[in-house]
Amino acid sequence: MKRTTGQDRSITRHWRPATQAVRGGTARSEWGETSEALFLNSGYSYDNAEEAAARFAGTETGMTYSRLQNPTVEMLEQRIALLDGAEAARCMASGMAAMTAALLCQLSQGDHIVAARTMFGSCRWLTDTLLPRFGVGVTIVDGPDTQAWADAVRPETRLFFFETPANPTLDIVDLAAVCAIARERGLVSVVDNAFATAALQRPIDFGADVVAYSATKMMDGQGRVLAGAVCGSEDFIQNTLLPFTRNTGPTLSAFNAWVVLKGLETLDLRVARQSENALTVATFLAGRVPGLLYPGLASHPQHALAMRQMRLGGTVMVLRLDGGRPQAHGLLNALALIDISNNLGDTRSLMTHPCSTTHSGLAADVREAMGIGEGMLRFHVGLEDPQDLIDDLDQALRAVGL
Repeated sequence: MKRTTGQDRSITRHWRPATQAVRGGTARSEWGETSEALFLNSGYSYDNAEEAAARFAGTETGMTYSRLQNPTVEMLEQRIALLDGAEAARCMASGMAAMTAALLCQLSQGDHIVAARTMFGSCRWLTDTLLPRFGVGVTIVDGPDTQAWADAVRPETRLFFFETPANPTLDIVDLAAVCAIARERGLVSVVDNAFATAALQRPIDFGADVVAYSATKMMDGQGRVLAGAVCGSEDFIQNTLLPFTRNTGPTLSAFNAWVVLKGLETLDLRVARQSENALTVATFLAGRVPGLLYPGLASHPQHALAMRQMRLGGTVMVLRLDGGRPQAHGLLNALALIDISNNLGDTRSLMTHPCSTTHSGLAADVREAMGIGEGMLRFHVGLEDPQDLIDDLDQALRAVGL
């Protein structure tokens, strides 16, 4: 590959996803390094004052300040955009920085949004607390109820915001149908795709306008760094999102961008194997726990829709126990191999109790409306041998009488 081939979209857009994940966005310096270079600088210098003025005026391309551009971060942005089928992407310091920016950059006092009931706890804080504080109206709907989205639209509605599969209940929103409702009404659809990533589904292919990520999860995939990303059209990224991020500064560090670049090289392989492992483990658990939800199993109420939208069932499942928090915590405490963690997307298997961790900041009635009970456990399946995971789950379940 030549020095600039990886950034030539006329070439890279024709590559298949596995090739894009390894080489997309790569820009080599004059040294000809094979791995992406790590640029640990905050600023840039210019050969003359006119060059500096031209860059700030936008009449000449080039870097000006690492809050706006950094060569390593730019390589990651191009790679993520390629994988998502988007015209452009902008990376940020964390997933929540990405979610916040994707919403605030296009909303003003008096606007209204429609959002799905079930989503990550901090995203519900945005919709329930932050946006109303600044005069933005919010209507919460049952995400899988397509008609509810249409019924909630007002004259002042500006966007739809939802996650599919949803965290932690694994609700599936009909991407094509809901995005079509938004487009017909001139609204922007913003989709959190962190659970699936582009390796399993590309919301833009179903009509989504903006796709947001916690790249901390599957994109890095090894529990090393925080990162976020927002994908969309060139116009949205440059003219709506960039002015917001330029002036508010949710900047991704070059080192973290470099780590995520390395993670993306194996994303497809990891997601495929972890989804395969998850299906094996879910098949075991289906006959063992009182309740189990996994999109890859026919028992999931939206299995057919999930399989139309996703290539595989994903890495996350939900266990529901009848014994409430004591039994859920008891199972967690009995695990010997699987880690107790509020994170997900790692190569390691992780299990969490959403009521007391990721969604603990929400009122009990909000959690109940979302379907998050005290007996719920969210289980992300890693790259371990699935039989070892089954053995660990078996002994832990026996320890709590299951």
